[in-house]
Amino acid sequence: MIEIRKAHERGHADHGWLDTWHTFSFADYYDPEQMGYSSLRVINDDRVAPGSGFPTHPHRDMEIVTYVLAGALQHQDSMGNGTVIRPGEVQRMSAGSGIRHSEFNASKNEPVHLLQIWIMPEQNGLTPSYEQKFFDSAEKLGKLRLVASPDGSEGSVTIHQDARIHAALIDPEHSAEHALAQGRRAYLHVAQGEMFLNGQPLQAGDGARIEGETELHLKSGSSAEILLFDLA
Repeated sequence: MIEIRKAHERGHADHGWLDTWHTFSFADYYDPEQMGYSSLRVINDDRVAPGSGFPTHPHRDMEIVTYVLAGALQHQDSMGNGTVIRPGEVQRMSAGSGIRHSEFNASKNEPVHLLQIWIMPEQNGLTPSYEQKFFDSAEKLGKLRLVASPDGSEGSVTIHQDARIHAALIDPEHSAEHALAQGRRAYLHVAQGEMFLNGQPLQAGDGARIEGETELHLKSGSSAEILLFDLA
């Protein structure tokens, strides 16, 4: 079964400095039918204006993954990390017993487009930790590149949950496939472009809940960037 949710069906808020779309219930957007999917709790599709951002605020007991699509995001946290996240880089922050952090657009001229992803951890009260890695476009072209996993396999960042995040770039000459193990489900998010999931058309911002499927076929007549979540 593949259940598609179109981009315009998501929650939306425009704060001027922040234009954001919420795949699942978040902040002032609440839908009891959209409270997450398995351990996947949040996919926020954010565009932050130049010179703006999220001031210092707290988190706890959540695996937070940031995936930048365009621009540059400046990060600082109470663990002493201060970095800039750019396209191709994946940041993982385990909030655990509690952290504080800020995220700002690192440019005074260009907006930054990012996905902020929350995954519920396997247990609460973990020691907070941070990780950031770069994945070249060539590794994702026509391939589902593992970028986050519970064991850090294939050079992915480590998340504390039985969930695996894959990123892929799809175009007319480069399709991709994924075998879904029995008993597992998946969620696909189209970050950019247009593509087909098992023959069904999807556009930027669209998502798909996937259950009971054994093979996923990802194709595009133009180009697309996608994230696929393989979930318990």
